[in-house]
This record gives sequence, C-alpha cells and structure tokens, in this order.
Amino acid sequence: MAGAHPSVPDGLFRPSAFAGEAVPFVVTAFREGHDLIGVHVRLFSPAGDESLHRLEPVGDGFDRWSVQLAPVEEGVWRFRFEAFADDFATWEHAAALKIAAGVDAPLMREAGARLLTSAAAEKDRPAAERRALTAAAAALRDGDVTDESALVVVRDPALASFFRARPVQSLLTVGAEQELLVERERAGVGAWYEFFPRSEGAKRLKDGTIRSGTFRTAAKRLPAVSAMGFDVLYLPPIHPIGERNRKGPNNTLTAGPGDPGSPWAIGSAAGGHDTVHPDLGTLADFRAFVRAARAEGLEIALDLALQAAPDHPWVAAHPEWFTTLPDGSIAYAENPPKKYQDIYPINFDNDPEGIRAEVLRIVRHWIAQGVKIFRVDNPHTKPLQFWEWLIATVNAEHPDVVFLAEAFTRPAPLQALAQAGFQQSYSYFTWRNTKAELEEFFRWISQDTADFMRPNLFVNTPDILTEYLQYGGRPAYKIRAALAATAGASYGVYAGYELIENVARPGSEENIDNEKYEYKLRDWDAAASAGVSIAPYLTRLNEIRRAHPSLRQLRDLSIHWSDDDAILVYVKHLPAALSETGRADTIIVVANVDPHSTRQTTVHIDSSVFGVTPGSDYVVEDLITGAAWTWNRDNFVRLDAFDEPVHILHVKESR
Repeated sequence: MAGAHPSVPDGLFRPSAFAGEAVPFVVTAFREGHDLIGVHVRLFSPAGDESLHRLEPVGDGFDRWSVQLAPVEEGVWRFRFEAFADDFATWEHAAALKIAAGVDAPLMREAGARLLTSAAAEKDRPAAERRALTAAAAALRDGDVTDESALVVVRDPALASFFRARPVQSLLTVGAEQELLVERERAGVGAWYEFFPRSEGAKRLKDGTIRSGTFRTAAKRLPAVSAMGFDVLYLPPIHPIGERNRKGPNNTLTAGPGDPGSPWAIGSAAGGHDTVHPDLGTLADFRAFVRAARAEGLEIALDLALQAAPDHPWVAAHPEWFTTLPDGSIAYAENPPKKYQDIYPINFDNDPEGIRAEVLRIVRHWIAQGVKIFRVDNPHTKPLQFWEWLIATVNAEHPDVVFLAEAFTRPAPLQALAQAGFQQSYSYFTWRNTKAELEEFFRWISQDTADFMRPNLFVNTPDILTEYLQYGGRPAYKIRAALAATAGASYGVYAGYELIENVARPGSEENIDNEKYEYKLRDWDAAASAGVSIAPYLTRLNEIRRAHPSLRQLRDLSIHWSDDDAILVYVKHLPAALSETGRADTIIVVANVDPHSTRQTTVHIDSSVFGVTPGSDYVVEDLITGAAWTWNRDNFVRLDAFDEPVHILHVKESR
C-alpha cells in the first residue's frame, strides 16, 4: 500500500479536518495476478472507539481506493489502512464467468461450497447469516444442481452483502498508523465580516473634526452584520496607535492633528498589545462588546500583529527585539514598493525566548477577554518554528482557539504555515479572476492542499482592491461574492464591500481614502434606501450557505464544463450518509466571470458526480431567482452580468 491520504507532504506534520468535514480516505493498493482484493480503513476516535470502513476502487486505472468519512468528535483521530485478498469476491467473479461459459463448473461450485461452509463456521457471524451460508453451500453441492441454479447462488445479493460486511480475508497487509486532527467547525467554516470599530458610530463635529466611534457605538452595528448572515466579526488592531511617524490620509507621511493613523502601527505611551485604544473605550467595554456580539451569533476575531510603532513600550524596554541599522536607527517595515515608516518589525533572533513569553502572554490575555479567533498579520515574515510552537502551546490549553494566517506569499511558505498549525489561511483567490485561473485555483484548494490547508476566500481587504473590482462595478462585486460564498467553506468581506466602494488610490490596488488611515463615515440606512447596497445579495448568499451543507464543505467541489471561456461551472455535492440533514445536497454553480457582458452558451454536467445516471433528467432551482428548469447532460444558459451573473442551482430531483 502507498499514497495514503489524508496526509501532509513529507510527513512532518499531521493532516487536519474540521468537525463534520467530509474527508476522503484514499490509498493505493494492489496485488500480483488476477485475484481480487479489498481495502479497509480502521478508525479510532479520540475517545478510543473503533470502527471499520470499506473502501471502493476509484476506477481510474491507478489502483486507488477511497471512502469518504465525516469525523465529528474533536481531537486526534488515529487510522490505518488494511488490504487483503478478498476470497469471496475472487470466487464470485471467477464462478460467474466460468459457470456461465460451462468451464470448470463443478470445480467452481465445490470451491464456493467450501468457502461458504468455512464462513458459516465463524461463530461471531449472526445465526441467520450462518444458516443462509450453509444452505447456499448445500445448494452448490446438490447433485441435481444445474448451471443456471448455481449461478443464482453465485449472484445472490444477500450473500454478497454478508461478505461485504465481513469479508473472508487472507494475505492481510496492515499499513502504518497515522493521525488526523479534527478541530471545531469554525476552524474551517465561517462567513467573516471585517469592520473598524473606530468608524462605526464616528461623527463629524461642527469644527470639521471627527470623533472616533467606540465599542459601545460599534455594538449598534452588530445586529445588521448578524442579519446579513455573517458569523465571524473580524476587528483590525484595537490597541493604542503610535504618534511618531504616524501616517496621514492615503498613506501620506504627515498626519494632521485629527488623523487617527494606521491601527497596525501598534503602541504608544498609552500602552501596547495588551491595551485598548483609549478612544475605543476600556477593557471592560471590549468585554461587553464581545458579549453583545455573542448574543447576535457572532464570534469576534482579533488581529494579532507582531510589530510595533516607534513609540511602543517595547522599543524602550527591549531594543534587542528590533533590527538596528549601521546609522543607529531602527529599521522600519518595507514590502517594496510599499513602505511602512510607522512600523518596526520584530527581530526574532536576538531574544527568542523573551519574545515567545511576551507573545504567549498577550494571546492568553485576549483569550481571557473572550477572544477565540486570531487573524495573524503577515505571519510569513516571522519564523515558522515560532508559529508551530505558539499554536501548539495555545491549542494545548485551548483547543477551540483558531488562528488565521494573513500570508499573501509564495506557495511554499503559505502551505508551510498551514502545515505548522494555522487553522485557516488567506489565499490567492482575490487575484484569480478568469475562468481558467479559477478552475485551477478551485482544484488546488479542494484537492491538492485540502488535507492541511483551509483557505478563507476573502473577496477584498483594506489593502486589496483588485482591478477586477475597480473596473467591474456592481456585477463584479456580485460575482466575486457568489464565488467566495459557494466555492470554499470560509469566506469574508471587508465593510463597504456591499456599497461597491471601488475607487482606488491612483497607482495602487488600495481603496482611495483608505480606512486604514482615517475614519470612514458610512450611511448604511441611506445606501439601503437608495438601493445601491448589495447587502440583500450577501444576505441571500449566507442564507443559501446555511441551508445547504454542501456549501460548508471544502473537498466536495468538482469542475464541469462550458463552451464559453467566461462561463465557469462547478458542482458541490455532499452524499446523504455524510450530510447533517440525512439527505444528499447538490449545488451547481454557473458563473459568468466577465462582469462587462451577457454570455450564452451550453454547459455540460457529469451528473454521475451527484448520483444521477448520465443522460437522465433532473430538476434544478435557481436559489437566487427561484426559476426552475429540467436539466440533463447538456444545458443552455444565458447570464447577463448586469442582471444576475451567477446561477446557484439546487438539484431538487431526478426523473
């Protein structure tokens, strides 16, 4: 046996899943000759319960075997694959061919009778099953048996079911025991919404200055976020912001007296990473905000940005935590061509133990305030070993704490961070916009890396306003939201997305008048009244996600076909045996990814993916418009980007 999955490349880390995730257990197994084999996976739950599951041949010509299971209990599961010579299946196959051809029929009958008699002698088989096996053996040995009646015994589905549940095995091969970490559902499933508390409830005063919003005013926005169907609220850093080198509007180098600065420039005389910005309120106010969010069905995700403003208390107390340049100055952060003069990156090499102790203290502090999710800023710029240690240490104390990696970096470090423990990762979704790019990306996240990396398909961030969104208008915003909400199990939007805030600062892919550097005054009610908001569309997407468990899975996506290079087609299918509802759930997504045109074409669906015989009719309902059609293998579609650019189709029934 070889090629076992779930697994992590190189075997240095264990694979992971979230509770209720449909996980393919796959292995390559074969033997010499023509005798048939069987393959099992033996599964041990964290509580020690043992179960045995039969794998089926994938049928791709590569001797791969697979079964999907959905572990629910959180903790470390153990599993091993077991392959064996399947004596009954080998006899059944040979006997059906030879007896039908009149070749060696007596020998086939006697071989079968002996196998059935031996199986009937197994005392842990049910009594009724043993009687049926004995009777079948006698029928094969009956002197008056004909080839036709013998074939009835050979092809008896009841006998096959007995040996499927309890095969007669020989030449047993047992694989090495492996582990699978199953974490809570939120580690892999969620609809995230990001807002800046300082903007929610901020007011322009008579003198033209703006008074910051607070946790108390921001709490008034929570019901609206919850009503849209989001279940995680992500907050950028809420700590004091540095005064030295503070950035002004649009990342300018000089801040005016009323400019709040970037929240990622953490630390001032008012405190550091364990402190709340005085403008937002007190630590008690933050705890009240967390409780209010929880009452609305929202979990709070807090930014963990391991860096410091020049006037952070760390700079004076621990200068060794930073990099000193030859001229005696401390190096500020850069990501050419971007420069962050208001931020000092941490140097982890000079005092690793001191830094570890301080960061662990900070994380424990916020956990004590009710935070169970941390969105980690730029983790790829810190040592991988540090994250492996921190996440393992925190999860040993609090297994329900989730870390999201904001790692827009090369594939190798992105995947390494996921392997080392990050439960979720930002991904390249924002820059995958064409049909070909999206097909490749969706295959990658649902198949190649799904054993260890869970992508969070954020459609935008304060730093990322892609050209697709800048120039695609309202259609682009609907298309990207629909793809994010249906293709992955987790996705997110940044506040203002529903208002189509698509004007960029010249020469960049950041929003102009970026909220990173100033307060953002939005009139949500006026936008809703004017009909310019797509909040109702986001709400409908989240309603669909909650109603259809296949959309809260990662590994159940398959790419299908269309005759148009802008019409993307994929299917999400969850079998009934793995569905929380006890019913199979199938969604077909057909998206016009060109936000500037109407497209019409033929889409081609391999319905065997969801259990409908190819060539048979089935009924689909568009969950956005309510329209219904009878579909088959080849289906005409017309998608107007300026009307409804995406079909989200529920397969209702077959005919």
